[in-house]
Amino acid sequence: MNMKRKIACLACVPVLLASLLTGCEQNPPPPVAATTPPMEPATSSSRDYGNYVLHFNAIRTDTLTPEIAKIYNIARSTNRALLNVSLVRKVEGTPGVPVAGRVSAQAVNLNGQFKDLTLREIREGDAVYYIGDVPVADDETLVFTVEATPANETSLYSVRFQREFFSR
Repeated sequence: MNMKRKIACLACVPVLLASLLTGCEQNPPPPVAATTPPMEPATSSSRDYGNYVLHFNAIRTDTLTPEIAKIYNIARSTNRALLNVSLVRKVEGTPGVPVAGRVSAQAVNLNGQFKDLTLREIREGDAVYYIGDVPVADDETLVFTVEATPANETSLYSVRFQREFFSR
């Protein structure tokens, strides 16, 4: 093999190694939205979007009562977190009207590890909300990204917030 071909082959090695390592990922990250919303303050639990308010919260599942956990088929554990999201349309003179919509969420820890999180819709009387649970380690901080579009609307509302979970 001539010298030019050897140099050309050596130049390909880093590209080949990078593609091999990328192919070894067990869980490729989900697609990231074109624009990442800013992080909400630590004490926030809602964000106002004019005609709608997006409410969000994440708690350890062991803080649920056994009755509530059973009704919604949620495992009570110090090592699981529950994400709760709701959309409320503003109506003057009322606290607002809960609305259904398309709601999705992602969770990632500070090491960049994505957590499997699937939301399901819950309806209780007039209330509509979306819940999903995810495993957490002790002293783990999760960053949640929630995207919601109210039914019969085209606007996408996004919020990003983080919560720290302790299992003690």
